[in-house]
Amino acid sequence: MSNLRNSVRLVGFLGNDPEVKTINEKKKVARVSIATNESYKNDKGEKVEETQWHNLVMWDRNAKLAEEYLHKGSEITIEGKLASRSYTDKDGVKRYITEIIVNEVLLMGKK
Repeated sequence: MSNLRNSVRLVGFLGNDPEVKTINEKKKVARVSIATNESYKNDKGEKVEETQWHNLVMWDRNAKLAEEYLHKGSEITIEGKLASRSYTDKDGVKRYITEIIVNEVLLMGKK
């Protein structure tokens, strides 16, 4: 059960085309966000749909896959782990971000 400690699995749709960069001429990294939707009925019995956005980071072979096959609107299933980091923006304000480091990608939908 140790592999369940920091495990995330999501199915969602890409909100934009992947941003792919090459680092040190050998490593690739792709960043993209996906939307997951959840619906429920509120107190009045009305259907409410809620969308959550998740930041994904893909390295090496997954980054190459993203570069070649993924585009805005693609449906994917991912498995990965949560990672949090902070940075200081151009105005000197410390910002925090949580991302999912993707281990596996499964392309869904039509080919």
